[in-house]
Parts: sequence; C-alpha cells; structure tokens
Amino acid sequence: MFERTCRSSGIEARIAPVPRKLSSSCGLACEFPCDKRAEVEAIAISKKISVAGYHEIDE
Repeated sequence: MFERTCRSSGIEARIAPVPRKLSSSCGLACEFPCDKRAEVEAIAISKKISVAGYHEIDE
C-alpha cells in the first residue's frame, strides 16, 4: 500500500529487502529518491504507517 501511495503521488518508489549494510534482519524497505524524503515522510504520517528510520545509501 505504501509503495502504491507514493507512486500515485508521483514518487518513484519500490519495496525491496533492507540492505545488509543497514540490518542483517530480513525486513523490507521502500526505496525512493532522496529529494522526495519530506513528501514520503508526510505520506507515512498521513497514512499512519510506522517507519523504523530513514537512511541515505550511497552506491
């Protein structure tokens, strides 16, 4: 639902496994452009979606 909500707001987002450099658990993450962070945070708040954290990852 979160991925779909981001996309309907014009934000390129995709659900992916949490990168190993962040956690060794097998959780899920939502990847999106860093410049859209404020919009994504607002979406999470408005939809009451709990977010464990936001991280920028250089590749």
